[in-house]
Parts: sequence; C-alpha cells; structure tokens
Amino acid sequence: QVQLVESGGGLVQAGGSLRLSCAASGRTFSNYTMGWFRQVPGKECEFVAAASWSGGATYYTDSLKGRFTISRDSAKNTVYLQMNSLKPEDSAVYYCAATGTSGFIGSYFSQYKYQYWGQGTQVTVSS
Repeated sequence: QVQLVESGGGLVQAGGSLRLSCAASGRTFSNYTMGWFRQVPGKECEFVAAASWSGGATYYTDSLKGRFTISRDSAKNTVYLQMNSLKPEDSAVYYCAATGTSGFIGSYFSQYKYQYWGQGTQVTVSS
C-alpha cells in the first residue's frame, strides 16, 4: 500500500519561502510519476507540478514556473516542492499525489491520473 505523508507547511510572510516534503513508502517508485496539487476551500483542486521519479522530467503549471521547483531524493523516497517568493494567493492545502504510470510528463496535470494522495499540508501566506 502506497503511503504519502506531506510536511513542511506553515505560516510565512509574503515574499518568503517554504519547502514541502512528501515521504513516500510502500512501493518501489522508479516507474512512478509524482505530483503536487493545491486546493482552497470552495475551489477546484489545482495542479502545481509533476515529476517522473526516474528520468528527471518535470512539468509545472505556467503561472508558477520560476517560483516553484519540484525535485526528488530517491535515496530518501521523498519528493519536494520548493516554493519561493510566496504570495497570499498561494495559500492553500497542498497535496502530494502519486501514480504508478509514467509517460509524457506534460499529461500529468490532471488529478484523475493519480491513484494515491497524501493528507495535505496547509500553507498560509500573510500579506
């Protein structure tokens, strides 16, 4: 059973940075694709970034390119989301997701491609 546990959320001032972590367990993830999504109450779940576990391919939603970076540490089975120059509109619950498929990374923007989800971590950016 795949388990994903996010951490690293919190309260930060606008312009600050946070690094979210997603510790993955339960499988060998070499053929997996990992994603980060975020959701504000009352709004749709929004794609943030995706990365192939092997190969290093990454994909970002256009509006966050340059500020957010997804990476992974295979030795630690952990995926990270580095968030810089944070804005109040980045406030949301951030979710880590995983799917046991791999392919064109640009197709992994849909939440419906992911089978496994973490519990989420709250990020609040104050103005």
